[in-house]
Amino acid sequence: MATLGDIGVSAAINLLTAFIFLLAFAFLRLQPFNDRVYFPKWYLSGLRSSPTHSGAFVRRFVNLDFRSYLRFLNWMPEAIRMPEPELIEHAGLDSAVYLRIYLIGLKIFVPITFLAWAILVPVNWTNSTLELAKLSNVTSSDIDKLSISNVPLKSQRFWAHIVMAYVFTFWTCYVLMKEYEKVATMRLQFLASESRRPDQFTVLVRNVPPDPDESVSELVEHFFLVNHPDHYLTHQSVYNSNKLAKLVKKKKSMQNWLDYYQLKYSRNQSQRPMMKTGFLGLWGQKVDAIDHYISEIEKLSKEIAEEREKVETDPKSILPAAFVSFRSRWAAAVCAQTQQSRNPTLWLTEWAPEPRDVYWNNLAIPYVSLAIRRLIMNVTFFFLTFFFMIPIAFVQALASIEGIEKRASFLKPIIEIKFIKSVIQGLLPGIALKLFLIFLPTILMIMSKFEGFTSLSSLERRSAARYYFFNIVNVFLGSIITGTAFEQLNSFIKQSASEIPKTIGVAIPMKATFFITYIMVDGWSGIAGEVLMLKPLIIFHLKNFFLVKTEKDREEAMDPGSIGFNTGEPRIQFYFLLGLVYATVTPVLLPFIIIFFAFAYVVFRHQIINVYNQEYESGAAFWPDVHGRVIIALIISQVLMIGLLSTKEAAQSTPFLIALPVLTIWFNSFCRGRYEPAFKRYPLQEAMMKDTLERAREPNLNLKAYLQNAYMHPVFKGDDDEEDEDISEKLEIESVLVPTKRQSRRNTPVPSRISGASSPSSLTDVIKEHPEP
Repeated sequence: MATLGDIGVSAAINLLTAFIFLLAFAFLRLQPFNDRVYFPKWYLSGLRSSPTHSGAFVRRFVNLDFRSYLRFLNWMPEAIRMPEPELIEHAGLDSAVYLRIYLIGLKIFVPITFLAWAILVPVNWTNSTLELAKLSNVTSSDIDKLSISNVPLKSQRFWAHIVMAYVFTFWTCYVLMKEYEKVATMRLQFLASESRRPDQFTVLVRNVPPDPDESVSELVEHFFLVNHPDHYLTHQSVYNSNKLAKLVKKKKSMQNWLDYYQLKYSRNQSQRPMMKTGFLGLWGQKVDAIDHYISEIEKLSKEIAEEREKVETDPKSILPAAFVSFRSRWAAAVCAQTQQSRNPTLWLTEWAPEPRDVYWNNLAIPYVSLAIRRLIMNVTFFFLTFFFMIPIAFVQALASIEGIEKRASFLKPIIEIKFIKSVIQGLLPGIALKLFLIFLPTILMIMSKFEGFTSLSSLERRSAARYYFFNIVNVFLGSIITGTAFEQLNSFIKQSASEIPKTIGVAIPMKATFFITYIMVDGWSGIAGEVLMLKPLIIFHLKNFFLVKTEKDREEAMDPGSIGFNTGEPRIQFYFLLGLVYATVTPVLLPFIIIFFAFAYVVFRHQIINVYNQEYESGAAFWPDVHGRVIIALIISQVLMIGLLSTKEAAQSTPFLIALPVLTIWFNSFCRGRYEPAFKRYPLQEAMMKDTLERAREPNLNLKAYLQNAYMHPVFKGDDDEEDEDISEKLEIESVLVPTKRQSRRNTPVPSRISGASSPSSLTDVIKEHPEP
């Protein structure tokens, strides 16, 4: 059980660590040779050039302007200074709305902290319950006197906690509603003012039924010309190009090495560069490097040509899916948001992700296997969550020295050394928990990819949902349950079974000390480490020294990264959970959370402006998830409060709290009905307005040429490879009117075996019946 002194030691260590990180960042960001690490976004946008290419030799690598070092904290006001509209234009709506999550934390918890410390802390402090409980071997410390555990059983003071629970709930719901409304408006304005994008006109069609008379491409064209005759424009079939993509990537790597050795030879033609053919060039036959890579590239080119031919001609390479584009946004919205056939499992349509958001590898997964894959991953995730309780219990053992001393007295001489005890209880538990969670996001992302989601945004949102659930079950509930068992071990053994729930009711609020140490490690030092970017810094210079061979390599060595919604958002939501749960239980935790939200907002604003390069733009489609998880945290806090008061024998006051979860669930239902449609569907009115304005401004727009190859697999879009251009031309799908190959005709009453509807004699008849306006 961490004491006030242990918390002070931990705070001092974490503040010092954060200050050192910020000081190191302030120094390193000013050095020219680190410019690509700390400002990669400006390089990618072409607005910044490398300072190492001009000036005196020393100045290319070291900043000799000592006045700039005196302004080492200028990056903070500069990060806040950029207005939100400019930030949206610079980094996208996703990034701007992501930052609003931190602002919500401040809007919610600053007033709550003020009220909790003004009202609840005096109510809790002016009691002596824990002093008396120590006589029953209940472990506690002075800091726990600020919690609800210090209020005696059946006390009338619990009414203060109940009233504050209502106040905190109403305030949180008010902030959430206003923010939901604001973000929904921002999204609609963004979509209305956004420049033309391929995904505005395109839907992804899955589960195209097989037809023995027509290929997938012909079937898709036939279906949409018949059912959307005035609006269908073109389509792009989906090919299983995963193997081809691997070959092209391998060829690109070899071409890079060939460029390097040719450049090396051009600088010194007295000797041809040599290399070994074994692993990493460490062993094997010694050969001429240029000749070797020319030979290997020729072999790969033949393999690529064969694989391309297979992709082009083999019917098995064409998947039962396609990207279908329409003449207007209105038509795409109608198609994406309606059922296409009698059988609801066929011709499934959804909004196509923007081209850079598509996760091409998963498009090759058969649709029928998706349900099985997701079942397997759900079972896997259950066992992962269950078995992770073991390291959580280990972490809690580190956090409960007093409880262990009572059962393992031989460790007492070592543990009782004051400084060692303070470090172990105030710092080690948070670090240990952080280390155990390092590989979890990678594991969850692999699981999401196995499930078959077709866009990067959906992969991140799925991974984030699981990460949040994992935090609730293991990090929050697991820490409370195992921690309580360790800390009150002696008390549990000596008490009767009927007294154990009361002991838990006293002990659970006291776990706030453990979470305070975790907040300081993760939310203070961790955020300072985020802006320092030590890992990307080291990797960039290692690549620059060992692997960079050309200027193109140097550009690719930059690792701007992205926000990382799958890890960042669950991390923020965990702080919402802790703050809402402990607001009425142990208010001492709240100031630590406020520091996290304020510090993280500044840091991530700086990173979004200068570093992160968002891989996609979803138009803040993730906001319903953010809102829903705050609601979940609110309900958990209310249920926990009801449970605590029941252990405190506050039978008269407890029923008044039952209405809170009911009201919160109703509020969430209201918000979903009022605001969520803006994030799930595209209003036809907005689509028609945007189409009308575009036709007025650009009456001669060749939309088909704009959309023709927008959703072609990147492997077919070579920059300088003529073969890539040839295959692109071959795979272009022209919207040519072709007669159907089906045997059932309009003049025959026999319906098609697949669609269940009579087919026209030809597509020409369809066009005659539905002439273009």
